[in-house]
Amino acid sequence: MRVSLAVFGVFHHFELAHQLRRHGHLQKIYSTFPWFRLKREGLPHEFVETFPWYHTGVSALARYGLYPAPWTETLDWWNGLAFDAWLKRRIPETDALIAIAGAGLAAGRLVQARGGKYICDRGSTHARYQGRLLEEEFLRWDIPLKMHDARDTEREEQQYEMADCITVPSHFAAQSFVAEGIPAEKVRIIPYGARLDHFSPQAEPDPEAFNLIFVGQIGLRKGVPYLLEAFARLCHPRKRLRMVGAIQPEIRSLLPKLPLDNVEFTGVVPRGELSRYFSASNALLLPSLEEGLALVQAEAMACGCPVIATTNTGAEDLFTDGKDGFIVPIRDPQALADRMQLLADDPQLQQRMRAAALERVQTLGGWKDYGDRWAHLLEELCGT
Repeated sequence: MRVSLAVFGVFHHFELAHQLRRHGHLQKIYSTFPWFRLKREGLPHEFVETFPWYHTGVSALARYGLYPAPWTETLDWWNGLAFDAWLKRRIPETDALIAIAGAGLAAGRLVQARGGKYICDRGSTHARYQGRLLEEEFLRWDIPLKMHDARDTEREEQQYEMADCITVPSHFAAQSFVAEGIPAEKVRIIPYGARLDHFSPQAEPDPEAFNLIFVGQIGLRKGVPYLLEAFARLCHPRKRLRMVGAIQPEIRSLLPKLPLDNVEFTGVVPRGELSRYFSASNALLLPSLEEGLALVQAEAMACGCPVIATTNTGAEDLFTDGKDGFIVPIRDPQALADRMQLLADDPQLQQRMRAAALERVQTLGGWKDYGDRWAHLLEELCGT
């Protein structure tokens, strides 16, 4: 079987490419990153083709602030069009094209016309569901919404419609597609693999303190205002919340209005240091409004750190509510505070959840399992 992939940048598609190569199915992977960046992904150059001219230029302009922020979505849309047109000209006869959502519309049609299959791979929820949820959140906090090019959503929805299959990483993401009218049988759930070899318990949390951690982009999509409100309601004489990640522009003006006592902002931490941070924490907090599958949860669990996450993080695909963590509704600071307080008041519960998290993480599939699931799906779709 010959399988090609198309992706903006890297995402998880190079992990998938390695797995497809292991199965003998990889034909090519096409990316908008230049080869000097992609060679670190470990695939031989013969399997990789790049169209970096547009994406690299736009990224450089954005890095140095050389174009207005409202242009971002429009430039991303043009990047998608240019990449797709180039891919259509380049792609050979193939049995299947797996394209990240936003890429592969024209190329996917060509593959289908030649008798192949087109799979749209979406790493989060349905684009319209996601956009509506984030728009509601920006309005709730009276923050100007970043300009969104409606053509991008329309283009993605065309891909959902024409694709032979849509793949997502969690039940939550799949449910969003069904809610938007996509037939359930068209949506397949393939959870990402967890690379946990760099994550293990390094120490025990301080028994006299109660340390919590958040890891991710510090912004509205991650539910940060609800987290800070919840932490303020937690009663403990030596509580601390460590916020690890980059502060997003939209929340900078809001942060000073939120409770920040005993909150530490570390900025981005090297991935190699996260294991130590997780090990010293009593829980990871992830109050996100929308994610496909946040693997930071599995990384924390591998360090013996229980997770308190919302229903919209893919948590139900990783752990059991009340056993190795807690799952709460979105936008509910009291539910978050209640679960924190349960842990803070019960050291034995902390120990049970730490042990359960370590046990559960051993059962999570790695990238090999992810690749095997993809191989089964491709065999089913292509009839081989």
